[in-house]
Amino acid sequence: MIPVERITAARGTTLRCKGWRQEALLRMLENVLENGENQEELIVYAALAKAARNWPSYHAIVDTLKTLEEDETLVIQSGKPIGIFKTHRFAPLIVMANCNLVGRWATSENFYRLQEQGLLIWGGLTAAAWQYIGSQGVIQGTYEIFQSIARMHFGGQLAGKFILTAGLGGMGGAQPLAGTMAGAAILCVEVSEERIDRRIKAGYLQRKTDNLDEALAWIAEAVQEKQSISVGLLGNAADVYPEIGRLGIVPDIVTDQTSAHDLLYGYVPSGYSTAELEEARSKSPEQLQRDAGASIAREVEAMLAFKARGSIVFDNGNNIRSQAQQYGVERAFEIDIFTEAFLRPLFARAIGPFRWVALSGEESDIRAIDNYILEAFSDNEIIVNWIRLAREHIPVEGLPARIGWFGHGDRTKLALAVNQMVRDGKLKGPIAFSRDHLDAASMTHPNIMTERMKDGSDAIADWPLLNAMLNCSSMADLVTIHSGGGGYAGYMTSAGVTLVADGTAEGDIRLETTLNNDTGLGVLRYADAGYEESIDEIARKDIRWIRTN
Repeated sequence: MIPVERITAARGTTLRCKGWRQEALLRMLENVLENGENQEELIVYAALAKAARNWPSYHAIVDTLKTLEEDETLVIQSGKPIGIFKTHRFAPLIVMANCNLVGRWATSENFYRLQEQGLLIWGGLTAAAWQYIGSQGVIQGTYEIFQSIARMHFGGQLAGKFILTAGLGGMGGAQPLAGTMAGAAILCVEVSEERIDRRIKAGYLQRKTDNLDEALAWIAEAVQEKQSISVGLLGNAADVYPEIGRLGIVPDIVTDQTSAHDLLYGYVPSGYSTAELEEARSKSPEQLQRDAGASIAREVEAMLAFKARGSIVFDNGNNIRSQAQQYGVERAFEIDIFTEAFLRPLFARAIGPFRWVALSGEESDIRAIDNYILEAFSDNEIIVNWIRLAREHIPVEGLPARIGWFGHGDRTKLALAVNQMVRDGKLKGPIAFSRDHLDAASMTHPNIMTERMKDGSDAIADWPLLNAMLNCSSMADLVTIHSGGGGYAGYMTSAGVTLVADGTAEGDIRLETTLNNDTGLGVLRYADAGYEESIDEIARKDIRWIRTN
């Protein structure tokens, strides 16, 4: 049964569950739906990434969390609750697995068939794990990419530079605000006017138009004046990118964050209206996928042409190169992946996207944590710069939340301090900590996270599986294993984790053990692959490494 009223995360300190740990996970589930793209279908982002398999499953999860004891564990399989098991007070409250298919069966065709049969869902990265916090969940990563490009290619500044990108969905919607925070003029192409309007309403986007000439005039003026601006252009990237190239305009930076990982429900081919798209999905899905592939190929050819003319061009993790190569663009992988090109030195030290959510719903809790970070981590230039920018520019979406790129030891220090703040009554309520699945030990994706690893271990999925098992052993509150990625099957394996800072002494134990082990394994994963930054981190942080090579 679909709820009559829109689902929003509970606020305040009234508990519906038997403890804050259970209540926290329930609020995180509600929060991803509050921030989601299509609540009626339980879809959080990226066309099909769901919070639960169906409404009966959702209601069963909610009812179970309300009665779950501290020494019980709920098992969830692809968004469907399966059973409750007696464990112990330090065991995870929830373990889940989403969209995991066996080897040769891990194909898009099998995924769609099994999904239609109601046997699995694609959990995205943070959707089914109930860790999505709106567009800000990826905004610092996007900002750090732009800042890295600025340092590497533009003397440390993007003022007066033109960024061309596409996609304003649940992930891509972070791009315009990240671009203006970095000082650039950014043009975002999007096929859905509703998405453009949503980003404007949320404060992530400044202007919109359906006229390319007008959009380019705004961009040119901002570049000339070295002012930041974000423009949403209603159009299809497969048409707009080649046209900008034909006009002889060369953006400084070019990327894309459309839903190119999926050709049936995600990427919209050139020339399709909304009505035609829906009809094609039901009547001619194979033709629709071919048309989407052809549009992607045309867009990527334009991106390669920009690169040949001097643009900094990169794949932002949406599988667009793989799709383009499959549809005839042999040179697609001449475009760099963002992780290897700009962020790998950070990941090698297990520095990645850490996040925290104020379960009370009070913005003052996030501000208090900001204040602590600015004082306690004053020597961390990356995080201090980010927190100051975030306080000024990042709007609240759903439960107040923040993301910050912290590494080994620093995540633990922050979490323990926050747990003490909860204990001392300095915060209005407990805080939930999680991280993106795109983290040092928690993802194997040969075309994103682990592309061109130094030792050739790109496709070895042992690491996220070990990460999940270690986090269960370390007493995390929720642990999940996902597969899927491009085409929803076979492209990646990842692990997610959530912890609750509830102010208790037991919370200290969970937080310290899990966070130390989660990031420690990340450092060792990269050390095992031969990265000097990781080996240096091991020496500085006294991580116990069994070195055999």
